[in-house]
Amino acid sequence: MTAEPFLKPGVAWLVLTAFSVLWVALGVWWGRRGAGDADEYLLAGRNVGLSLSTATLMASWVTGNTTMTAPEAGYTLGVWGMIGYSLAGMGLVLFAPLAVRIKKLMPKSRTSGDFVRLRYGKMAWLVFLLITIAYTLVFLITQGMGAGLLLQALAGFDYRVGMVVVIGVATAYTLFGGLRAVIGTDFMQSLLIMVLLVLVAVLGFSRFGTADVYADLAANHPSRLDLLLPAGLLFAWNTGLFSMGEVFHNNIWWSRVFASRPSVVFPSFVMGGLAWVTVPLVTGSIALMALAREFPIPQVNMVFPIVTATLLGGGGALVVFVIIFASLTSTLNSLLAASADLLAEDLYLHMLRPKASDQQLRQAARIMVILLGIATMVLSWSNFTSMLQLLLLTGPLVASTIWPIAMGLFWSSASRNGAIAAMLAGSVAGLAAYWWIAPYCAALISAAVSAVIMGTWSTLAPERFDWRRLAGQ
Repeated sequence: MTAEPFLKPGVAWLVLTAFSVLWVALGVWWGRRGAGDADEYLLAGRNVGLSLSTATLMASWVTGNTTMTAPEAGYTLGVWGMIGYSLAGMGLVLFAPLAVRIKKLMPKSRTSGDFVRLRYGKMAWLVFLLITIAYTLVFLITQGMGAGLLLQALAGFDYRVGMVVVIGVATAYTLFGGLRAVIGTDFMQSLLIMVLLVLVAVLGFSRFGTADVYADLAANHPSRLDLLLPAGLLFAWNTGLFSMGEVFHNNIWWSRVFASRPSVVFPSFVMGGLAWVTVPLVTGSIALMALAREFPIPQVNMVFPIVTATLLGGGGALVVFVIIFASLTSTLNSLLAASADLLAEDLYLHMLRPKASDQQLRQAARIMVILLGIATMVLSWSNFTSMLQLLLLTGPLVASTIWPIAMGLFWSSASRNGAIAAMLAGSVAGLAAYWWIAPYCAALISAAVSAVIMGTWSTLAPERFDWRRLAGQ
């Protein structure tokens, strides 16, 4: 941490309090507007339009990892770190045709777990839920860490103070407003993020020209400009597959499919993904600037806040504070809402209380939001060294679900036993690669193993699935 905070603690608390009160007030307001059945709370009435759908997709994907881990990738891997991280936007774009298929086949469903349960049976469903829960908890930890690191780096606050406050605020307005509050605040947060990021990039490169930055990198860090850098190429492929696994399996994106109007599903995913690509490119370029100018970076996942504040002074610290706060809360609320929906629908309704009423399901979702918020605070209490390495640990898990999901949506002969074997073997192979080869190849190996097993099993022992079973719930 730096000797002197970039942002005065009083200013930081003022901004934090103002945005916290605004988000919670909006959550309460939207919650009152959306009072009704479970679909209203869980899926915003299934009537979200194009602008809100695109904004919530982009804002939910702009995580604390995007604004803090993408610069870490650029700082350690150079140009390929920046470009490779931006390929995660392709996860949303490539999910667009699947989203259309999901909307058509499952008009009454609520979660990704519904699909796996109906398509492949209970055992595959349980494996899928374990993978989803593990991924969700790790993702929540990275966002909690980002919150603590934000206030620590910029205002000198204790790590745990920022973490508890930001998680508490996101939990509060998600609890009151459900998905309608999440989508509404996401719209505002996405506008804030995009406008302020453009401002940071313009001001930063007006002070240090691109030609000077390039010359310094070429002289002192030539490997960071190497477009054939093996680690960078591997990272790019791994990131693309990792993002596909994250999007294809995660209930954040499935809930947006179920919540949106049929006509907006495809364009919103495409536009949301393409808009998101600009964020890691901008934040990654800031990291390259830090390398070129030899800024002291005490902890690698603090690159973006420290460099921006150094470049732009107190005003820069305030700008980056707002950017990262918005990105953290937009992702935390989406994770909390979607994960609570999954737990309420898949565990409470389908396992524990099949005859629960709409109001009981809605109340169960609220309880799950609270429990997840508390769990995130507890699990984020320790400050791990690298958010990127922690996140990459989940890559093998989510990448193993890509082909069971994709083949199961389009291939009637996709095998349930093949899906179980693909998810288990892909996860094990990828985790082994993470520890024994390199974290950057873990998702790549997991996806490859899963694809081979899923395709081979379904070819040699095909099954015949009646698509009408997905519509009936």
